[in-house]
Amino acid sequence: MAKQDYYEVLGISKSASAAEIKKAYRKMAIKYHPDKNPDDKGAEEKFKQAAEAYEILSDENKKARYDQYGHAAFEGGQGGFGGGGMNMEDIFSQFGDIFGGGFGGFGGFGGGGQRQARVKGGNMRIRVKLTLEEIATGVEKKVKVRRKVQADGVSYKTCTTCNGSGQQMRVTNTILGRMQTATTCGVCSGTGEIINSKPNGSDAQGLVVEEETVSIQIPAGVTEGVQLKVGGKGNEAPGKNSISGDLLVLIEEIPHDTLKREGTNIHYDLYVNFSEAVLGTSREIDTVTGKVKIKIDAGTQSGKILRLKGKGLPSIERYGKGDFLIHINVWTPQELTKEQKQFFDKMKDDENFVPDPKKSDKSFFEKVKDMFS
Repeated sequence: MAKQDYYEVLGISKSASAAEIKKAYRKMAIKYHPDKNPDDKGAEEKFKQAAEAYEILSDENKKARYDQYGHAAFEGGQGGFGGGGMNMEDIFSQFGDIFGGGFGGFGGFGGGGQRQARVKGGNMRIRVKLTLEEIATGVEKKVKVRRKVQADGVSYKTCTTCNGSGQQMRVTNTILGRMQTATTCGVCSGTGEIINSKPNGSDAQGLVVEEETVSIQIPAGVTEGVQLKVGGKGNEAPGKNSISGDLLVLIEEIPHDTLKREGTNIHYDLYVNFSEAVLGTSREIDTVTGKVKIKIDAGTQSGKILRLKGKGLPSIERYGKGDFLIHINVWTPQELTKEQKQFFDKMKDDENFVPDPKKSDKSFFEKVKDMFS
């Protein structure tokens, strides 16, 4: 089932400001908050959709990628925000402050309930280089990453400062009287637990660095600079209820020796000798998806463009494929034998060798027009 447009989810236009995006999300989050709509799966789904839309549109870089590529810009991730794998704890841990204090956490609405914070580990970033051939078909890449994970043998105990609630209560005097407010515990950072013991070799948070092989599914048609996300494959965080960060994958395109990319189109310069241009010939060409045989008609002029429709790269939005454009270049010999010079000297005044634009191929502008027709 196709995802709904993020702008439509929040009921805003593409020109909406950051403040308008936040306001629209807060309105939807309050309306569909699960504690206001208990056991309502429809409301819960709308709540998740709104949070996912806000996670993308509230980030300037993610919003720019979404505006250019749509949902496909985030399809390389496996779960996590922007990848369709949102859960309630993720939403509250990342966006809980947007409710402004009128709401508790999941399960704590209206009754003054206290919600322990879930600490999220740091994101990791890597670069993955792809060939044009890999971009044409999509590819699975296995990469080795060194990420922080919780050490074996680390144990936790209840935070004695907040008694495991993750919050500290403060009473202040105001003109309206004494008011009680809850703040995040500064000792356990809201998790409700602290390290009890940790093994040797782990850091102060009970984490160690381990190497892991991660599989990354890269969709066809990606472009230089696109960033994909593999949810939960970043660094882990301390705590029994913590969640891992994400692995952010920046795509780099390896320049091809003979092919040049232009969006979804591929350009190739084919050089033929003078005799081949005059008499015609056939050639076998390597495209990004395999070999094809092309025919070059007799009398072909230098600059002629042959178009192999649909033999270019797929659109990352999956709206068809580009074309493979072959630019014919007639190679003029630079060194001739005596006999060759005599032949061409004799032919230069022959009527068949006199340039006649009316008989030649289309003009440059006509060729460009044909490319986009």
